[in-house]
Amino acid sequence: MTEKKEFTITTETGRIDKVLSQLLPDYSRSQIQQWLKKDLVEINGQTSKGNHKVVADEKISVTIPNPVSLDLVPEDIPLDIVYEDDQVLVVNKPQGMVVHPSPGHPNGTLVNALLAHTPLSEINGVFRPGIVHRIDKDTSGLLMVAKTNEAHESLSEQLKAKSNLREYLALVHGNIEEDEGTIDAPIGRSKLDRMKQAIVPDGRPAVTHFEVVERFTDYTLIRCRLETGRTHQIRVHLAYINRPVAGDPTYGPRKTLPGKGQFLHAAVLGFKHPTTGENMRFEAPLPAIFEKTLQELRENN
Repeated sequence: MTEKKEFTITTETGRIDKVLSQLLPDYSRSQIQQWLKKDLVEINGQTSKGNHKVVADEKISVTIPNPVSLDLVPEDIPLDIVYEDDQVLVVNKPQGMVVHPSPGHPNGTLVNALLAHTPLSEINGVFRPGIVHRIDKDTSGLLMVAKTNEAHESLSEQLKAKSNLREYLALVHGNIEEDEGTIDAPIGRSKLDRMKQAIVPDGRPAVTHFEVVERFTDYTLIRCRLETGRTHQIRVHLAYINRPVAGDPTYGPRKTLPGKGQFLHAAVLGFKHPTTGENMRFEAPLPAIFEKTLQELRENN
């Protein structure tokens, strides 16, 4: 049975999610935000929006859903664990591995592998336990994973505050003449192809900083630093400036270099430890196919 809680506001004011996190201390703010998205929160009998500012005398009604137990099969899949303690885990995901299950990928994912290794936070629900941020199936590199709900809250807040570090290495088509630059263009679902993301006027703000690492005859190796984390952000931004990521089957020319998927690697990850406050920084070497391709480009330059 679902549980319903009702409150009449007296002195609390502010955003609805913040107010509810004070009224319901046993639940995380992320859980409350999920309830808002699912229309489980009403103000004066009307469904509340997530950005609603609560004022005195308003009546809040919350339908608390039944907790859903994880129904995933742990799978003994090898993991390249870069760091681990009782709160967080940093893993180097191989190219070709999906991060979490979906209708098209019910198993063999990073989450299946993680569940066989350790308990994970439950904030992101049934199919994304522990997953604070994602990288695409054919992007390799570092991911931070939350083992507790408290760690998940902290890492999520760092993402929102843009205080963590995420740097990628990308091999792109053509020559980028500038040594460094910034791409600031909003991203949303493409109006022409619903399976793609695109630069759209009403999209969500997206900012990618880049600097050139090495130039080749027909390609450029760049380092990208994410200020925001939109779906396919680096791939869409680089295609937007006509320098698509090499090997990208969705946003660039197909089959230009040997390999499967885009030459994009999450090389550096940094964050503040959720409990100790220590600044953590990790690096992951390029995958063998990426390194081999760079060496061949150098030889043919």
